[in-house]
Amino acid sequence: MLMQQAFLIFLLYGLYFHCGSETHIAGKAPDIELNDGNKIPVVALGTGRKTEADEFRQAVLWAIEEGYRHIDTAALYENEPQVGRGIADAIAKGLVKRDDLFITTKLWNDRHAQDQVVPALRESLERLGLDYVDLYLIHCPVAQNADGSPSDIDYAETWRGMEVAKTLGLAKSIGVSNFNSSQLDRLFNNSQIKPAVNQIEVNPTMTQVPLVSHCHKLGIAVMACSPLGFLVSRENKNPPPPHNDDPILVAIADQYGKSTSQVVLRYLLERGLIIIPSSTNQKRLAQNLDLFDFKLTAEEVATIGQFNKNVRVVNATILKDFPNYPFES
Repeated sequence: MLMQQAFLIFLLYGLYFHCGSETHIAGKAPDIELNDGNKIPVVALGTGRKTEADEFRQAVLWAIEEGYRHIDTAALYENEPQVGRGIADAIAKGLVKRDDLFITTKLWNDRHAQDQVVPALRESLERLGLDYVDLYLIHCPVAQNADGSPSDIDYAETWRGMEVAKTLGLAKSIGVSNFNSSQLDRLFNNSQIKPAVNQIEVNPTMTQVPLVSHCHKLGIAVMACSPLGFLVSRENKNPPPPHNDDPILVAIADQYGKSTSQVVLRYLLERGLIIIPSSTNQKRLAQNLDLFDFKLTAEEVATIGQFNKNVRVVNATILKDFPNYPFES
């Protein structure tokens, strides 16, 4: 009997461990609760680029096999059909049911009129092969006409369309992306349903401490896109540090038996962020989820934060003269 009890304890310990205030099941990221009561996994597979081949169909399937339960896409990325096929493959293989997954997609700038929001979401759902998404975001506060020219549609009007989408059950949660503090405050004061999420770029060279703090004070969860910053290859010909071989990151990584990328992703988790690393490499997908058997100290978090240069991976400077451009020049 004692041996049986010992084996049971060992088995349970191998399957579960405590991470922060969450109980974590090995192979999966823990959830946090949004301000509307829905739960969101703190690691998502990012799919933020266009591909000619069916790369993201395979990547989504691999990710779900590895334990990912959150997939992030957008109409802009033009890969919703690939993502949807990957989800369908995983469900057909019996890996998950639809309700096990958390799917995020986004409304692009050319569909900001209130009466365009629900039709745009229905089109995304058709491409994804889904009846609903778990999270629908306004991709950017900037509105554009179909030809790409500036539009004067107020994002507060767009938000009313988002509220309709949630009321109809087409999106369980709604939020925004790339909104600054003043835009968030204005939206809060002109909404019936408060945004649950703000997806923004956060990484060691763009730490966004004031905006992250402001979101958290408002009860808005922050999703960190481009979380690895310049640790991965970018178009920037002279990228600021840290890079993948930075000695400070290497020293921290060696201490925990992790890669420098894993250390940076853990740094963001320590700050209470939801991370969206992107990869179509099966080994890297597994690494990007293998973050819950170590924790950084407060001193290590502060050290990584000192890399901040307020330099963005994604600038969207083509929109800088448009109304509601959210970034500082």
